[in-house]
Amino acid sequence: MLDQNLIDPDRLPIHVAIIMDGNGRWAQEKNRPRLYGHKVGVESVQKIVSCASELGIKVLTLYAFSSENWKRPSDEVSGLMALLKGYLLSELAKMVQNRVRLVSIGNTQKLPRDVREVLEKTMQETAGNDGLILNLALSYGGRDEIIRAVRNISAEVVAERLSLDEIDENLITTHLYTAGLPEPDLLIRTGGEARLSNFLLWQASYAEIYFTDTMWPDFRQEAFYDAIAEYQGRERRFGRVSAQLGSG
Repeated sequence: MLDQNLIDPDRLPIHVAIIMDGNGRWAQEKNRPRLYGHKVGVESVQKIVSCASELGIKVLTLYAFSSENWKRPSDEVSGLMALLKGYLLSELAKMVQNRVRLVSIGNTQKLPRDVREVLEKTMQETAGNDGLILNLALSYGGRDEIIRAVRNISAEVVAERLSLDEIDENLITTHLYTAGLPEPDLLIRTGGEARLSNFLLWQASYAEIYFTDTMWPDFRQEAFYDAIAEYQGRERRFGRVSAQLGSG
């Protein structure tokens, strides 16, 4: 595990996105209910948010609840919603103190009303903060997001407010949930799986992807430093060759 001092502060990723996987399996390995893993996973969220804020990372997107997660057993879904609400209530004061601004992406209208109200209140009360942007992906699916963008753009074309020739990458980007946010530089997935699971499919086109076997409840500051160090050791070419970047 690396020490924070070995991280180059001048080459930090601007936007880090994380697929927080492994909570349920971590709990089952310990013969505990799956929800216990999610509870301990909240502690990892608290640690990583603090760590990202201290490092000076600008945006941290956490895949907190996917559109597919609604298919899970109802008691697990209810438990996850309760954990989300509890996290928001307990962390608001800390967010304000540390100047963290909370935003969210996804079809949040599907969230239970009480959870949605707490989410909206937290976003409103942190809207003026100028530190880390904490972006929670809730009831989020990458394909759904793209379909939503296509429908909205199509409606503008039909209404003759937009021509087909005006449709390009930038226009599509402005119609995504993440409009206004930089694309992720580093995408981390914990838990040993190696797939995107419908997360930021458009935005992660050029993200550096880091897979780790560490389950999310065990993913704390040192593991985060490891991921950052791995990122800093890579060469990001964006389709070019090393010589064009002055790297040899």
